[in-house]
Formats: sequence, C-alpha cells, structure tokens
Amino acid sequence: MDKIPMTRSGYDALEAELKQLKSEERPAIIRAIAEAREHGDLSENAEYHSAKEKQSFIEGRIKELEGAISLAEVIDPTKLSGAIKFGATVTLVDEDTDEEKTYQIVGEYEASIEKALLNIKSPIARALIGKEEGDSVEVRTPGGERSYEVLKVAYI
Repeated sequence: MDKIPMTRSGYDALEAELKQLKSEERPAIIRAIAEAREHGDLSENAEYHSAKEKQSFIEGRIKELEGAISLAEVIDPTKLSGAIKFGATVTLVDEDTDEEKTYQIVGEYEASIEKALLNIKSPIARALIGKEEGDSVEVRTPGGERSYEVLKVAYI
C-alpha cells in the first residue's frame, strides 16, 4: 500500500483521536451496552440498539485511524523549499475578485478548509503542485473555472 503523507501536527491529531477512542469512548460504550442489557428484552430496547450502533461506528473509526497511522509518512515542511509541494503554505490571489487566501497543502486525513488546510488530492492543490511565486494557475472547481496568482510560497 502507498504511504500517506501528513504533517507532524496531523499525525499527532490522529494519534490523539485514536487514544481518546480507545481509552474513553470504547469503555463508555461497553458500559452503556451492559446497562442497556440489564433492562431486559433486547429486541425492543432502543438504548441497546443505539449503543451497539455507536460501538460499530467507534470500532470502524479505530480501524480507520490505525490503518492511516500505520501507513503515515510524516513530512516536516520546514526542511523543504522551492516550488509548491506537500507541506507548502501558499498565499494566492483570486484574479477575478482580488481576494487573497492562504492555505497549507496537507494530507487527506488532516485537511480542513475551515482551518485553511487543503487536501493534497483537491483540485486546487493538484493545480498548485510544481508552481512558483508569480505563476498563474487555472483551477477547475465544482463552481467553475477559477484563476489564481501565487503570491507567496513558504515552508513553515
């Protein structure tokens, strides 16, 4: 299987979530299932079915996190330079609206548009890879074609 690139902070966040699921969520749901069983007939016990459903979700998420962590390749952006690649913090200006935005290109497990963390597999990140300051880039987005100019590339 391919390695999954991620930053140190993204890796640490996945490990923290995994630890929390294993040490807090899993024991709590086991207790909830045991308590619901004590209420009698399981076929009509909504608490029991709800707890089992939540347990299934938690176990699935634990497996997903363990898989991602086992394939993680932690990349330190501060050791990189040059054209845009994984880990770059990029400041762009929309050539139509003159709106400036700054994003960091990160792995898919740590991506969050609200935190300005772009998934490396997203259309805009793929279009930016290999570009340098001053370059213009055309991006096909679900909302249509967008043109951006790369104002700054940093590895922080």
